[in-house]
Amino acid sequence: MKRALAISIGTGLVAAAALALPLAQANAAAVGSATGFAAANGGTTGGNGGTTVRATTGTAIHTALCTRASASTPITIEVEGTINHGNTAKVSGDSCNTAAGVIELKEISNVTIIGVGGGAIFDQLGIHIRDSSNIIIQNVTVRNVKKSGSPTSNGGDAIGMESTVRNVWVDHVTLEASGGESEGYDGLFDVKNDVEYVTLSYAILRNSGRGGLIGSSETDTGSGNITFHHNKYENIDSRTPLLRGGIAHIYNNHYVSLNESGINSRAGAKAKVDNNYFEDSKDVLGTFYTDAAGYWQVSGNIFDNVTWSSPGTDNNPAGPNPVSNTTVSVPYSYTLDNASCVPSIVALTAGANKGIKTSTGTCSTTSQPSSSPTTSPSTSPSTSASPSPSTSTSPTSPSGTNLSIGAGSDGSSKASGTSYGNVRDANLATYWSPNGTTGDISIKWDAAKTISRINIRETSGGGAIGAYQVLNGATGAVLTSGSGSGVISFTATSTTKITFKINSASGTPRVGEFETYAS
Repeated sequence: MKRALAISIGTGLVAAAALALPLAQANAAAVGSATGFAAANGGTTGGNGGTTVRATTGTAIHTALCTRASASTPITIEVEGTINHGNTAKVSGDSCNTAAGVIELKEISNVTIIGVGGGAIFDQLGIHIRDSSNIIIQNVTVRNVKKSGSPTSNGGDAIGMESTVRNVWVDHVTLEASGGESEGYDGLFDVKNDVEYVTLSYAILRNSGRGGLIGSSETDTGSGNITFHHNKYENIDSRTPLLRGGIAHIYNNHYVSLNESGINSRAGAKAKVDNNYFEDSKDVLGTFYTDAAGYWQVSGNIFDNVTWSSPGTDNNPAGPNPVSNTTVSVPYSYTLDNASCVPSIVALTAGANKGIKTSTGTCSTTSQPSSSPTTSPSTSPSTSASPSPSTSTSPTSPSGTNLSIGAGSDGSSKASGTSYGNVRDANLATYWSPNGTTGDISIKWDAAKTISRINIRETSGGGAIGAYQVLNGATGAVLTSGSGSGVISFTATSTTKITFKINSASGTPRVGEFETYAS
């Protein structure tokens, strides 16, 4: 049974009919528990222990906040559907301080916002957290938030926090844009002006000029104690993140196609950078665009096809052989996945509407929780650069271990928006394409492997592969040739590199996965 609440907005009335009565489970909460810095300082529990309501509009979200007994009364707001400017109005009340055109979590505490059902998409509408504490945001997509053009929201930030914010856990979200500042977008995940004890986990951040920042200027150094783990940053120009002052713990993240720079530690910031996987990127760690030095402690990271610029007055890249220049301690326990399996683990767990799986810390994942709020996949954003996964044209994959997971990769060329690493991330929604109808892609290892079978899995939307050759990439010897894709067998060969060479195709092909097997 639902009730319609008539809310006065200016001179008119808006019916917040999407707000449901509290659900039966009075103790509903986010799936799992906060990790990293969000688990410190007393922990982050959001609306745990309070009532649960369902909302399908932004106005209903604001109404749920405004009709609480107080600004600190615990509440979980389950969100389903598309939240946009047309259904997000300002709502007034003693327990809230909201605004139209943005989800405003201002001067409040003890709130969980969680996507359920077919998914929650905040379309061109940002989430703004200000002067608040104990907030959880889980299992939502926020896309195409603009600071210029039309419509605008939240200063162009997908999720933004500022001014005395404490204990926020943002988990299993997808944050994306469709360009950089010139197209009207700003950061995907920005914090500034005294924000502490925050964790961003199992998130996808993609297709943006700016990933995010901690501190808005060289003098705004009062924020910190922030953890980033098991996130995927893809096709980002810079700021993954930009750090000014404070401490950030950055571990088990997968970075692909960082086009200008990555983790930018400056103005005295200290970054603890553990067991991350960086690939097909430039200047992934250092101090950039300033002479205000920052610091880092590095261990266990993999740098795969990463290029580094030369040091200069305003440029201090950590590579090509990154070493620590500080030490950093954190006040919580954590378990690291080996960096070699980070691409596959992150592919299986990060982002909204994946069942809220997590890593076990042993290069494997948990099963989908029975309490997962996701019951069906949401529609992918129309602006996403990644196609929907398709069924492989090959027969059942060979038995045994796919040796491509954790390996390296390179090739002859790559079309814009694609990556060599996409063929070994266990995710058919990502792919590699050559520049044209022909080209080659390789899987490589530090030590020789014996390979006798590969599986080429195409992703829909590309040209069909015609003639091919499989080469011993270390010697150039042809192991076999044929046409099409799928499982390809050949005489067992010990090598450090296997190459799949496409000699013809009906159009630009898309290789989603290049699996390799010993037998």
